[in-house]
Formats: sequence, structure tokens, C-alpha cells
Amino acid sequence: MIGRRGELLLLIWRPALAGFLFVLSWPVPTSLSAAATATTSPSLGFSAVFLRWVPVPRETNRLMIEVSGLARDTLTALQSTNWPATNWPHLLAVYVEQPGAQPVPMLGEHQVQAGWLRFVPAFPLEPGLRYRAVFDAGRLPGTSSAAAGKVTSVLQVPVRPERATTTVTQVYPSADIVPENLLKFYVHFSAPMSRGNIYEHIRLLNEVNQPVELPFLELAEELWSPDMMRLTLFIDPGRIKREVKPLEEVGPALVNGRRFTLLISGSWKDANGNRMKQAFAKPFTVGPPDRDPPDPRRWAYQAPPIRTREPLAVDFAEPMDSALALRMLHVVDASGRPVPGQPFLAERERLWKFLPLHAWKAGRYTLVVESIIEDLAGNNIGRPFEVEMSGGTSTQAASGNTRLPFELR
Repeated sequence: MIGRRGELLLLIWRPALAGFLFVLSWPVPTSLSAAATATTSPSLGFSAVFLRWVPVPRETNRLMIEVSGLARDTLTALQSTNWPATNWPHLLAVYVEQPGAQPVPMLGEHQVQAGWLRFVPAFPLEPGLRYRAVFDAGRLPGTSSAAAGKVTSVLQVPVRPERATTTVTQVYPSADIVPENLLKFYVHFSAPMSRGNIYEHIRLLNEVNQPVELPFLELAEELWSPDMMRLTLFIDPGRIKREVKPLEEVGPALVNGRRFTLLISGSWKDANGNRMKQAFAKPFTVGPPDRDPPDPRRWAYQAPPIRTREPLAVDFAEPMDSALALRMLHVVDASGRPVPGQPFLAERERLWKFLPLHAWKAGRYTLVVESIIEDLAGNNIGRPFEVEMSGGTSTQAASGNTRLPFELR
């Protein structure tokens, strides 16, 4: 259809992107022959330019703008070191439009790859706002601005009614007392969460409900499980290891004998853009630091009776890292074949149990413990997390795995 300002408008409905409305527009030529000349001229570096909003790979709630139809030579020129970086905002820009206010340019990154020119906004698009992407063909290298025009794409992000259903289902370690040199938390959610700016939603509070200053290792690459339902949250190692500057200058994040609370904000949004159903708080007490590596040969074992599916039980004598404990212990038979079954943890991650798929048979078995299993302080088998900082020496990690044979009769 023809717009009021003499523009040809193309409306595109994309149900796959939650009903976003796209508007592409460009100046209507005075004649069809003029349009054919303008869109096929090789000097312009393109035949027909299209803009589209597409999801950012491996991101949730984020879109970027793509420009297609540019010639290969044009894309090569854009990648050249001779192309000034200051030209990008004039060639392809995205604006936030609000009623009664001037459009605000968005921050982001321009990319040229795989035949596309892209603009990736630095922040997710917000529901209820209108965004305008403008591609000015006259700014292309070697292009006459008089012959080229602008292509515009308008995106209206709809406001959806919030359905606050996502909750924090568990935080590990689940123990009420943790060592002063605790290394990390695992936060589990009931549904996939949104990526980005996670540290705005997480607080560590001391016993008088004051935030602890910078307790976490704030990584740019957030440590999410593939399903975006488990977040690994590291305590800053500089606040744990002795004789390092952050610990000496700021002090430990956790202090023996004191109470703390890990607080997850209810304003955090899930992958659908909805706030969480409620905030979550995990209070806990801090005990003495743990600097002794776990020793599987000191663990207690309870063998199951044959011809039953009762679980094999292993008592670690201390809580262990929940995620690693479920992955780093295996049961094999006399031939070295894995015994099918399901491991699970009990007693605040102190007890490991293995439920076999089939009833136990008489014979020899082996419990294989991988050396990278960790306790709550990050100590591995044969290697403490905090190695000697003086004299240039360090404790060497135990080589290979620990194999603990047992027999069922």
C-alpha cells in the first residue's frame, strides 16, 4: 500500500516472533522504468535491499536487524580497514521512538558476515516500544547518494500480559551451614530464564541485611545450563584464597560464625519476558573454611542385597558439589561395563545413592570416582583449591580416577 508521505509500505506478520509487526518502506519511484534502473544499477552495490528483524543466536528476548541484497564487493569494502567506524551509524541505525520525544539512537554492534550486514542492539528490545531501523544506501562505499535511497523497517514490540509463573526451585548447596571458603552456588529455576545482567537480580546480604560488596565473580559469559534453567554462581576466588590482594584489601565475602542470605529478586524475567512469581531467599550460616581434599577411601559404603533394586549408598562425610557428584561417580561391573541406573543425592548432598535399572546380581563391581569431583570449597581429590602461594610450589592433582571395588553376594 502507499503511505501518506508517498512511501510504499510492506506489512509483514511473523507469528513465530510472538506477533511482532514489521513495516518496510522505501521511496516510491516516479515510473516503473526508473525503479528498474535504480534497483539494478551495478554501481550501487545492490539489486534490492531488504531489512528484517531476526533473533540473536543463542540469546533469549533479543532481536537484531539484518540487511540483505548487498553485493559481495560492497560487503568486502565494508569489512575493509579503510572503512571508518564513524560511518556505521549513518549507514545503518536503529532508533527508539516514543510519543512526544525525539528518536533515541540505540547502542549496538555492526557486523558483516555470511553475506549479511547486521546491527545487534546492546540491550534486549522492550515490550511496548517502537523501533525504527534505517538503512541509507547512499552511504555505501562508491555509491552516489543522489541515485540511492533509504530503506526503513519499523518494529512495534507488543505489550503482553504478564504471567508470573517461574520460581526458584532449589539452591545448592542446600545445607544450612557452608564453609567460609564456599566456591559456588547453583540456582535452579522452574522454567528457562533470560540471559544478561544477572548480577542486577542477585544479592548476598549480611546478618544486618546489608549487601556484601562484589561477592561474586561477575563473568561476561554467564554460566547457564543448555536449557537455561540452572545458573552457576561463583564466589570471587580473590575473596577466598589467602595472600591475594582482594582478600587482604576487601576481606572475605563470607565470614566464619556469621549468617548470610542469598537473595534472588522477583523482578528477574524468564525467557518469555515475564517477571518471576516471587523473590527467593536462602539464609545460611558460615562455618570454618575447608581446605582438605576429599578422600574416597575414607567414605562409608552401604552395599545393597542381591536380587533387589535397593540403592548403593555412599556417605561422603561432608556435603559435596551437587552437579559434579551426580556426574563424576559411576558403577561398573566386573567387565568394566557401566551398570545402568540413576544416581541421586540425599542428606543435604552428603549422601550419594545409585538406584539400578535392574536388580543387583552377585558379582564384583567397581565404584569409579573421577578426580575432578569437588567438595563445597572446590577441593578436588588429591588437590586443595587453595594451593601454596609462596615458594613457587603447588600441590599436584591426583592422576587418573579412584577405583573402589566391592562385591555383592
